[in-house]
Amino acid sequence: MAEAILDEWQIALLQKKSELEACQKEKHLQSCMKCEKLLVCEVREAYVKAVYDSMNKGTGGGFEF
Repeated sequence: MAEAILDEWQIALLQKKSELEACQKEKHLQSCMKCEKLLVCEVREAYVKAVYDSMNKGTGGGFEF
């Protein structure tokens, strides 16, 4: 099985995912949806940004479905 090579966007995504999961664990939550800081959370916002960046490799722009 070939080992996958991660690019800088995937590495950043994994880091932000880890930070988000650590926050959820610290607050004893399985999802951000039940967190009182859901709409103002910097950790969650950074994770969402990392998801978008990993999808478009930092080129910016919107998402068209």
